[in-house]
Amino acid sequence: MAMTDVLSAEDIKKAVGAFSAAESFNYKKFFEMVGLKKKSPEDVKKVFHILDKDRSGFIEEEELFVLKGFTPEGRDLSDKETKALLAAGDKDGDGKIGAD
Repeated sequence: MAMTDVLSAEDIKKAVGAFSAAESFNYKKFFEMVGLKKKSPEDVKKVFHILDKDRSGFIEEEELFVLKGFTPEGRDLSDKETKALLAAGDKDGDGKIGAD
């Protein structure tokens, strides 16, 4: 399954472009721009599973290259951006983000 099976290619392109500058990533705005806020829980889980490259059921820090996960043209997140995203999604403090 490709990201564009769930989200609009145009929305992805705009969102990735909006955060192309280093240290500009805002995960709340990004997820809103790509349309995830309007998606069903099932569609959000589909996106999660696309980003979960090792199929462990979790997204670990080494998988948080989020912009490239949405499109190959995206940039890698900085360590600071990655840690902020991980902290926001890691509800139980185990260092990974679960599907829920």
